[in-house]
Amino acid sequence: MTKLDLLFKKALEVRQNAYAPYSGFKVGAAVLSQGDQIYVGANTENVSYPCGTCAEQSAICAMVANGEYKISDIVIVAQSKNLITPCGACLQRIAEFATTDTKIHLADISGIKKTYQLNDLMPVAFREDLEK
Repeated sequence: MTKLDLLFKKALEVRQNAYAPYSGFKVGAAVLSQGDQIYVGANTENVSYPCGTCAEQSAICAMVANGEYKISDIVIVAQSKNLITPCGACLQRIAEFATTDTKIHLADISGIKKTYQLNDLMPVAFREDLEK
């Protein structure tokens, strides 16, 4: 099994743990860090929608909590007739920890369907080198 296959498998598995009683839309994410570790996250809704947490955010926070700060790859899995992309806030979160080589893999429950580089999905993200 390749690293990418394992990343997909982990995202698919954690998707089952999503807490989505309001939308019924479960999402799983798995991050492969540059340290070659996998961190997972699932969306967690709240009756006050802005208080929810996206799967990508959850996986990135797990990575950071373990002392890693660079994303090599991220897989996002949802069951939908259309592939989902990370929301704008999650793209910005990914950008914070991405490198020029970071890949974002979009998947449905049968497998990875499309791969992007961050700049394909968010070409003008805020960067730390903004002038003050």
